[in-house]
Amino acid sequence: MKNITVQWIGHACYKLTFGDWSCVVDPYENGSVPGIGNVQAAAHEIYCSHGHHDHNAAHLVKQVRSFAPAPQVTKVASFHDEAGGTKRGENTIHVFEYEGLKLAHFGDLGHLLNDEQIRVIGDVDIALLPVGGFYTIDPQTAKQVAKQINAKVIIPMHYRTEDFGFDVIAHIDEFVKLYENVIKTDGSTATITANCTTPQVLVLTPQALEK
Repeated sequence: MKNITVQWIGHACYKLTFGDWSCVVDPYENGSVPGIGNVQAAAHEIYCSHGHHDHNAAHLVKQVRSFAPAPQVTKVASFHDEAGGTKRGENTIHVFEYEGLKLAHFGDLGHLLNDEQIRVIGDVDIALLPVGGFYTIDPQTAKQVAKQINAKVIIPMHYRTEDFGFDVIAHIDEFVKLYENVIKTDGSTATITANCTTPQVLVLTPQALEK
C-alpha cells in the first residue's frame, strides 16, 4: 500500500517523504518560534508558503540531489488573512499528489476556501492545517476548511502548548476538542496511508522541541 511519511519539525515546518524523494515545507528562522529548536534537515526540495521569517528560512535546509520521481506539486494562491491579504499578505497552499494520495500544506491560511480553491485542491487525504488563530484561521474555521476538502487525516500546526508556540495563538486543546477521533503521539513522524473512513486528527510532537 502506498504511503506518505510526515515529520513535524515544528511550527508549520514539515519534512515530507514520498518514496525516495523528500521536501521540507515552511522552515523557520533560528529562534523565531518560542520553545522550538532550530531546523536541522536535508531534502531534495524546499517550499515556502510566504515570506515571513517563521516560514521562509530555506537557507537552513540542506538541499541534496535526487533522481527519484517527485510528486506532482500544485501551488494554490490564497491569503494570510480574511481581508484579501491587506493585513498580512499572500499565502501559498502546496498540494502534493503521489501514487493516488494527496497531501496539502496550507501554510498560514487566513480564511475559508472559495469555490475555485476547493475545485483546484479537491479532496485531500492528509491536510496540514494551521489551527491557532490570530495570525491564521482559528480552530473552528480550520474544522470548516477540513470539511471543505473532505480531509481524511488532519494534522494540526501553528498552535501553542505549555511547551512551545506564540502566546497569542490558541492552545491545541481548542482544536482537538472539536473532534471525536483524535490520536496524540510522542513521536514527530508518522507514515500515513489515509485509509480511515471518518476524519481523524493526528497530533504529532515537534522534532525540534527544546527540552
